[in-house]
Amino acid sequence: MWNSNVVNMILKGIVETLEMTIVSTFLGYLFGLPLGVLLYVTDKDGLKPNRFVYKVLDVLTNIFRSIPFLILLILLIPLTRLLVGKSYGTAATIVPLTIAAIPFIGRMVETSLKEVDRGVIEAARSMGASTWVIIAHVILVEARISLINGATIATGTILGYSAMAGTVGGGGLGNIAIQYGYYRYQSDIMIVTVILLVLLVQLFQTTGNFIADRLDRRK
Repeated sequence: MWNSNVVNMILKGIVETLEMTIVSTFLGYLFGLPLGVLLYVTDKDGLKPNRFVYKVLDVLTNIFRSIPFLILLILLIPLTRLLVGKSYGTAATIVPLTIAAIPFIGRMVETSLKEVDRGVIEAARSMGASTWVIIAHVILVEARISLINGATIATGTILGYSAMAGTVGGGGLGNIAIQYGYYRYQSDIMIVTVILLVLLVQLFQTTGNFIADRLDRRK
């Protein structure tokens, strides 16, 4: 069964999985990073406390985070069709992956920013720095190691989500595992796809750790 067609299918599945994961993570941070900053800034101990804004963002974040990805994938089919023109395949899966990633990333960013030493922030304030200068040049810089570690975790999580999308024709290695390992009882293909998914997670984790170590001034 392991002919050139199967090998090409596996290679295509790897490319599709990487595409879904990387694009969804990028788009997730495009919206999730500002969300996390707003959650941090408007919190009761933030730079600009705003109970109403924080509560709205907090509730919405918790709602979307509490929806299991497979259910969210189905709920977003109309939106996916509107944006992409279809509800299956690699491009279509990026839509629900991104929407699932945004609140998850937002909460991780908020947590990372809260780890920054308050003394550093107060020192910047005493020198007359504005709120956004403090965010851009103090808080985000001080939290960079934690943010990178969070990005590594987020990427691995999104990779796992992309594999789940295979149950509804989402493309990538997850789809191959479902179509061949489950429906056709070809356990060898299932095992290979699982090994490849594990290796991809390890690749992202190793890369994230390397970048974090290079940026850590304490070492």
